[in-house]
Amino acid sequence: MPDILIVGGGFAGMWAAAGAARLLRSHDASPTVALLTPDPDLTIRPRLYEADPAAYRVPLDRVLGPIGVQRIAATATAIDAARRVVTADGPEGPAELPYRRLVLATGSALVRPRFPGARLLHDIDTMDAAVALEKHLQALPDAPAGPGRFTVVVAGAGFTGVEAAAELTGRLRAVAAPHGMANEVEVVLVERDTVVGRGLGEAARPVIERALDELGVVCRLGVTIERVDERAVHLSDGSAIPSRTAVWTAGVRASGLTAQLPAERDGLGRLAVDEWLRVRGVPEVYAAGDTAAAPAEDGHTVTQSCQHATPQGKFAGHNAAADLLGLDRAPFTTDPYSTCLDLGGAGAVLTSGWDRALREVPVAYAKARKRAINESWIYPPVDDAEEILRRADYRVGQRRPMPEPTA
Repeated sequence: MPDILIVGGGFAGMWAAAGAARLLRSHDASPTVALLTPDPDLTIRPRLYEADPAAYRVPLDRVLGPIGVQRIAATATAIDAARRVVTADGPEGPAELPYRRLVLATGSALVRPRFPGARLLHDIDTMDAAVALEKHLQALPDAPAGPGRFTVVVAGAGFTGVEAAAELTGRLRAVAAPHGMANEVEVVLVERDTVVGRGLGEAARPVIERALDELGVVCRLGVTIERVDERAVHLSDGSAIPSRTAVWTAGVRASGLTAQLPAERDGLGRLAVDEWLRVRGVPEVYAAGDTAAAPAEDGHTVTQSCQHATPQGKFAGHNAAADLLGLDRAPFTTDPYSTCLDLGGAGAVLTSGWDRALREVPVAYAKARKRAINESWIYPPVDDAEEILRRADYRVGQRRPMPEPTA
């Protein structure tokens, strides 16, 4: 059984395992590290709004194997912090896994609505869901003709919803154009608020609105979805949008396993952690990624995003190993907060800081940065133990050098 057990195979869990392995190896220490996840791959979740989502994965064994971390193919179902045991359900049935230190990094899940027809909603929260949406879109040309065949309704105009709506215009046209149906394509963004992307920054909003207008995305603001059927999405103002495809993006919540620890949680279900990412009141357990309400710079709390999950994983793994070895732990810090919002064929928009100040840069530069993030920066190295362990150092940031934009 492992001395340090990491639960969760996303960005936070994978980097926690690597961070722990790095410290143990640097001290030639004997404790063992294992990562518990039912999935053999790291899903590159920030890319699931793009076309061909099945390609956005990295085999975990190519990251964990070279650095001596065991992968346990099972699903955690319970945590007993008093006994220091995780119950997991695997191919051979339930089993108990004792640990000396635990890192909980089981992420978050989309909060799905309960209105009539909710079962018909698509989402891009998981690999399976994103692949199901891709297959659905590819099948639309063969669907019965009629109103709404190539109309997609996206619910929620936050970060994920805006990126999905902007990208879906191009994805749908690529599907419809070979059949001479591109003129039937329409994307409708539905938002209960009276503005698009309120949380994305006042300065960025005009840029986002212009981009959506350029792409032809129709915004229906101040309304909610009341029900969905096979032919239409019905809104709270009594109107109906003919549509065969509805995508839900509104709201996520931390993994339900957080509720099994005797600890304080915030409104998103995230665990309260100290400066070392140790769960307050449960000293043998650390949390990272979407399960942790970790402090960020300037008195803020981290967002549920890859941007914060990756460094949290590195710190949590390092600190769990340091704790076990009786070494000094490292207080969690992260790169200054920023956002890079993909606007599909209309480019991208960059903001800096928690006030989301707009970065006045050329559209081409913003788009190049978004592509660098999605296609390079967030990917782990594979098959190279030295490089994996180098990147697992909590002092190594995610960002890579890019030439400064020119006017």
